[in-house]
Amino acid sequence: MSYAGGDYDVIVIGAGHAGVEAALASARMGCRTLMITINLDMVAFMPCNPSIGGPAKGHVVREIDALGGEMGRNIDRTFIQMRMLNTAKGPAVHALRAQADKFSYQHTMKETMEKEPNLTMRQGMVEELIVEDGHCVGVITKTGTEYRGKSIVLTTGTYLRGKVIMGELAYESGPNNQQPSIKLAENLREHGFDLVRFKTGTPPRVHRDTIDFSKTEIQPGDSKPKFFSYETVSSTNTNDQLPCWLTYTSVDTQQIITENLHRAPMFSGIIEGTGPRYCPSIEDKIVRFSDKPRHQIFLEPEGRNTAEYYVQGLSTSMPEDVQLAMLRSIPGLEKVEMMRNGYAIEYDAMVPTQLYPSLETKKMPGLFTAGQINGTSGYEEAAGQGVMAGINAARKVQGKEPIVLNRSQGYIGVLIDDLVTKGTNEPYRLLTSRAEYRLLLRHDNADLRLTPIGHEIGLIKDDRYERFLTKKNTVELEIERLSVEKAKPKEVNALLEQSDSTQIQDGTNMLMLLRRPEVSYSVIEQLAPSPYELTDEMKEQVEIQIKYAGYIEKQLIHVERLQKMEKKKIPDTIEYSEIHGLAIEARQKLANIRPISIGQASRISGVTPADISVLLVYLEHYNRVTAARG
Repeated sequence: MSYAGGDYDVIVIGAGHAGVEAALASARMGCRTLMITINLDMVAFMPCNPSIGGPAKGHVVREIDALGGEMGRNIDRTFIQMRMLNTAKGPAVHALRAQADKFSYQHTMKETMEKEPNLTMRQGMVEELIVEDGHCVGVITKTGTEYRGKSIVLTTGTYLRGKVIMGELAYESGPNNQQPSIKLAENLREHGFDLVRFKTGTPPRVHRDTIDFSKTEIQPGDSKPKFFSYETVSSTNTNDQLPCWLTYTSVDTQQIITENLHRAPMFSGIIEGTGPRYCPSIEDKIVRFSDKPRHQIFLEPEGRNTAEYYVQGLSTSMPEDVQLAMLRSIPGLEKVEMMRNGYAIEYDAMVPTQLYPSLETKKMPGLFTAGQINGTSGYEEAAGQGVMAGINAARKVQGKEPIVLNRSQGYIGVLIDDLVTKGTNEPYRLLTSRAEYRLLLRHDNADLRLTPIGHEIGLIKDDRYERFLTKKNTVELEIERLSVEKAKPKEVNALLEQSDSTQIQDGTNMLMLLRRPEVSYSVIEQLAPSPYELTDEMKEQVEIQIKYAGYIEKQLIHVERLQKMEKKKIPDTIEYSEIHGLAIEARQKLANIRPISIGQASRISGVTPADISVLLVYLEHYNRVTAARG
């Protein structure tokens, strides 16, 4: 027996990092949105590392913000440490990372959502999808309540048939001992979706007052930190940052783990799911890198008002007694008290090649999925998918074409294209090396790439867009000024000598001087002060665009070629079995993934350049015949 819970434009299931972005995007685009979650106390909860950002991940957070999402603003309000990584390398791999006050982060996000006018929040366990004529049109909860929606977004994280494992102990559970979602996973299978079993894990937490910090190395935040959101100008947290601390495993740690491998679930056969390659457990690291004498361990505070410290690098599913022995074998932790055990968690995930690049499922129109249900790992990857799923769920309701970011527009585009085109046989982690255009997809220029899109779809308000245009125009004017501003030897050589740069003999312009690796914009400012009011962000943009102009131009040429391939659309009605000349593997892969363009088809593993040539010839014929008929 069921009763009506209401009609909505968009229904979002789950309130993790994907769910909150999806619900906020949908609501802010004018759709009446419902978000249902198992426990409203767990909105935007951080069950693992209490941090946001890092290589590639930090880029995604900035892209979310540039589109109008919330993660960047929220971490800027609640960070306890902010640090720019990889500053000794080029700007393509600069990455901002924030240590979060995990409790403040989730409470602040929940408050933001509660204040959103178009968003209704409900606590409940969704167990069934309502499907009519093949379309997903609603959900049914455990209490029998029916909610109807025009678009449904699934963001179930690691809750689908979740199972916590620690040593010989295994029990059904979501993260942090929350209720798992059992029947929804079964319902998805009944509707014909292919699910896989993945595994992730978390380390123990320890009490701050039992750590001997004198045996560790301090890791402070930046004295003048940058922020994730383009809207954040300053923060009261800047002068009150908490340090993290670095230590290492020891020979004793390795011996303890080696002697207890027979009790490790991942080696004893208890764990069935595939774990993340780029975030392995400590027992996995000890086995795989047995020749390495030690491994880094970071001690990270979980918040300002808690004594709990997160032991990053010690993710484990070992029994409780082994976990405590491992901890006490690490310098600085000899007398440590463990507050929470580490554990592994297995869960069901969707095979992501069942999705269009819009994140709508191919099998069931109206149903979108985002986050760890799509096979990813990490809060940032989840939030990036969430904002796109929310945008496209809303646009479907509005009768508009979906927004699909390509690989040259953002790391979010790389992430989604990798998932829907190549799939993944392990929890997917975004890396800078996955982006072939990473010099274009820098941390500093996310707004230049994506804010126009955010404004067009209604997530970036007019006042913010005007500020963005002012920044963009000022940068362009300054670059143009430097290209014509003359630099005379007698005026500049003294400063060039101070910068260890070769003196000039003939006149040149300021732009050419700034291209020198050893000459910074601050030197140019002394030589030729700008008539424009440039912020530090603008100055950084001027310097990067000038210094890397040649490399950027080369990547833009590659992007132009890519765009031609992406513009060649493939009708969904194509029957690949009828295309003579395609290799058998190519036919099978193309029929399974059903790419939307020649560009996407060319990235499918097993589809060769020869197959693409055959496909292009067939498409030309197909389009001629279709045009003649219609």
